Amino acid sequence: MSLSVARIVAILALPLLAACAGNPTPSEPPVVQGYEGVQDGEFFIEPVPAQYLTGDNRRAEVAYAGDEAPGTIVVDIFTRKLYLVGEGGTATRYPIAVGREGLSFKGTGVIGRKAEWPRWQPTANMVRTRPDLYAAYAGGLPGGLMNPLGARALYLYRGGRDTMFRIHGTSDAASIGAATSAGCIRLFNQDIIDLYNRVPIGTRVKVRTEAESLAIEGPQMIDAFGRVVPATPENMAKKERDLAEIARKAEKDREAARIAEEKRLAACARRGIEPGDCPRPMPVDATVIVGTSDTSRSG
Repeated sequence: MSLSVARIVAILALPLLAACAGNPTPSEPPVVQGYEGVQDGEFFIEPVPAQYLTGDNRRAEVAYAGDEAPGTIVVDIFTRKLYLVGEGGTATRYPIAVGREGLSFKGTGVIGRKAEWPRWQPTANMVRTRPDLYAAYAGGLPGGLMNPLGARALYLYRGGRDTMFRIHGTSDAASIGAATSAGCIRLFNQDIIDLYNRVPIGTRVKVRTEAESLAIEGPQMIDAFGRVVPATPENMAKKERDLAEIARKAEKDREAARIAEEKRLAACARRGIEPGDCPRPMPVDATVIVGTSDTSRSG
């Protein structure tokens, strides 16, 4: 075979070799064990992004220093943790988000009702004070992925009466470990399903006071991302580093926005468009997570 023919054959073969190699596939985001995607009846629960599962912000088996009986649920709104007490000084610890309604109850009660994919309805006060958010849901919202009670709900009763205190799921993974404007006690949907399956109706629930939390958990602090962590010198130093990094990123983002704005106006100027008429990029649609004060008596 002559040199020129060989070169032609090699060139013709390149597309075939490329096809055999295949197109590079983007790497899948990491999935944390226990927080994988779940098909739950007709609904698919997305995996929890790994970025929300750092440190203590994930389910874990831990040593437990409280004196509650095994099987008790203990809610600590000050450390934003929930414990299911086990045998032999152990417990399963779940991270939680605490809303305004979650701060209103202290003491003990029992799980008086459980619901899968529960119905949610805003209170009359919520509709009256924020009709822009809640008026559309005044008649109630069926269970589903957009329902703020998430995949499961546990309803706390005291003296045979509903206290309006809820332990429930959420599709807003970013809120777990933080304080929220509305709602009771939120867990990742994967965690509320785990807890729901392990506790029967009649389970005792204790919500710690601040003094009880301090005595058992020790002093706490808010980190740079709004989550509660132990108030240690290490965490204080880390907060300072994180705040500095957040400030650097914010400055970088502002500079990028300034450059983008200059480019936008320059492009309009080249086309003879006045700055006031220069079109702006379309904003990204925001998803509103409504509150979680459930008053529905139906499952």
